[in-house]
Amino acid sequence: MVNPRVREAEANMKKTLEVIKKEFAGLRAGRATPALLDKVMVSYYGSLMPVNQLANISAPEPRLLVIQPWDKAALPEIEKAILKSDLGINPASDGTVIRLVIPQLTQERRTELVKVVRKKAEEGRVAVRNIRRETNDLFKQQQKKGELSEDELRRLQEEVQKLTDKYIKEIDQLVANKEQEIMQV
Repeated sequence: MVNPRVREAEANMKKTLEVIKKEFAGLRAGRATPALLDKVMVSYYGSLMPVNQLANISAPEPRLLVIQPWDKAALPEIEKAILKSDLGINPASDGTVIRLVIPQLTQERRTELVKVVRKKAEEGRVAVRNIRRETNDLFKQQQKKGELSEDELRRLQEEVQKLTDKYIKEIDQLVANKEQEIMQV
């Protein structure tokens, strides 16, 4: 029987992994993906909305994104939001759609992106380790109260360590894949 605390720790580690995947998807790797625009918020009728809720986003070519708003009135607002964002891409509008040409990455920019990927991965690893520490602390408190024996404590800590190793390995795999994607010319 799996301890509910161990299940909870695993769920939290999964969430951490999902956050890292989303962060990596938003990093520009010289290839156009609609995920690049996930963090771009548009002021639309007084409220901030993500671009993907206002328009259809497609990638017809490897280095081109096409944004087709459902409401033509949102077009200038989407353009402004893209210009304000940290994407560093100038939108080209023809009155019905916005085209974003993703420039080829320089070697310097690739190296910079790899550093960003490694930093985000390390933040993820730290989050996973914090989950492990918090879970182990809870087990130690339970043992002090007499709710767990020493053998049970050790077994539960080993389970949590196996989960930690598994998720850190997955993060490392994600980093390796993203680095390879970024460094591809």
